[in-house]
Amino acid sequence: MHASLSSRGESATYAIIGAGLTGAAAAWRLAQSGAEVIVLERDVPASPLGSSHGSARIFRYGYLDPFYADLVVQARSSWDELEAASGRQLITPSGSLDFGAVRDPRGLAGVLDRVGVDHELLAREDAAARWPQLTFDTEVLWHPDAGVIDAESSVHAMLDLAAAAGAQVRTGWEVASVRHGFTGYVLTSTTGRTVHAEQVVVAAGGWLPALLRDLDLPGGFADAMPQFEVRQENAFHFPYRDPADHGSPASGDSTSWPTFIYKGEDIQIYSLPGGRDAHWRGQKLAEYNGGRRIPSAVAQDGVVDPVNRERVTRFVERFTPGLVPESYEETTCLFTNVPRDDMIIDRAAGVTIVSPCSGQGAKFAPLLGEIVHDLVTGSASASERFRAVGQRFAGV
Repeated sequence: MHASLSSRGESATYAIIGAGLTGAAAAWRLAQSGAEVIVLERDVPASPLGSSHGSARIFRYGYLDPFYADLVVQARSSWDELEAASGRQLITPSGSLDFGAVRDPRGLAGVLDRVGVDHELLAREDAAARWPQLTFDTEVLWHPDAGVIDAESSVHAMLDLAAAAGAQVRTGWEVASVRHGFTGYVLTSTTGRTVHAEQVVVAAGGWLPALLRDLDLPGGFADAMPQFEVRQENAFHFPYRDPADHGSPASGDSTSWPTFIYKGEDIQIYSLPGGRDAHWRGQKLAEYNGGRRIPSAVAQDGVVDPVNRERVTRFVERFTPGLVPESYEETTCLFTNVPRDDMIIDRAAGVTIVSPCSGQGAKFAPLLGEIVHDLVTGSASASERFRAVGQRFAGV
């Protein structure tokens, strides 16, 4: 990259705010196309304070909405390209189970039929015979091509490819404001440093709500931004009872347990092998939207909610006889929601807002880079589903 340096600060065609999965994907695709790119990260790539840290995220096809199920099919091709380009295995095969009355396994099976994803719909007795470490209360959907994403390694893989194509990554560079200048935008850090860019891509995750007020957005576009809800979620690792389930799978092998999503009337849980985060000896479980609401990532305190721990532990006691119901590793992470659960990928003037909300961004990461590239370069528009249209939560 041939970015110029002057007393006015650094210059780039694209400045990307955030070096999580989304920002890294955008950097990779834009730099790959020959564009000048600077990534500005307030901490470090895949920061433990953000939403893209660690080794355990679910890659799964199970959506009741065919639009998103088909998008996962497209994303899998992008992951294959990323793994080939980086020489790293980033998704470990695991297969995935879906059950619970609200999860609607039969409805999910119909969608996977429609988009051409391999799956089985099993009676609860048949599922129990195949996975005795779990207890089922409904029919069960099994799709074997799901897996576990190593989020942190994926971020570094994409940034390494971006850097090889000329991108620069600035760490410890917290954006305080983005202002429209005579030629593009001036991004100013909390320490007074500046970057000048023709276009800005904001992939700030849970920091977006706090940053929005300091973005120089056109009035109509600012008004169209949805209401963002940030939660400090709690994640718990429970040990496998069977020592044979411990240990890292060899490259290409499947994990010892599948991922699963349970949605019942009283609780919604997602679970996956904990991987490196749990020293390969336990399963990660979390309640979907079980954490407390916070104004933005700035307000997180990293304190695990004991009430939520009790709820998740009761679930383990009821549904996972193959786990010891005593968590041995606990953490918090950020979860950003919008009312309609769609991802937000929209732009006005030279500013693009990317917020893959509601716990679904990781599986789409490299595809999001393609979508952002096409949107900012004008080669294609993003789906209308991703437009910012002023959504508000009920009662607000």
